Amino acid sequence: MMRRVVLPICGVALLAGLGQSALAQSPGVSFADPNRFLQRDGEAIYRAICQGCHMPNGQGAIGAGAYPALAANRNLEAAAYPIAFVLKGRKAMLPFGRMLDDEQVAAVVNYVRTHFGNKYTDVVSGADVRSMR
Repeated sequence: MMRRVVLPICGVALLAGLGQSALAQSPGVSFADPNRFLQRDGEAIYRAICQGCHMPNGQGAIGAGAYPALAANRNLEAAAYPIAFVLKGRKAMLPFGRMLDDEQVAAVVNYVRTHFGNKYTDVVSGADVRSMR
């Protein structure tokens, strides 16, 4: 009976150790404040939050939910469109407005609108985001 208890406990300890190791090796990911993301750069924010669903190259995915492609996405032309989604969420997308400040939202929106085949050059500012909260 003792053997049955020891093996699961060892397995849990091993998995916990692997999880901590993986987090320690993830550059730019910080959980110092569980209610806020600390990244300031648009690319870092995208990698920390968005790429898990929208994929590293913005190609989107279908699986447990449908996550639209951000690559060459004509809906991103109007800057208010991605700002609203980041702030308020929609369907499977969580609202990130409480976890990102105005400058962070502007940074990730600008990143998405200028990468993945998107060439929208009008810059979103923190004031633009603030006006939509």
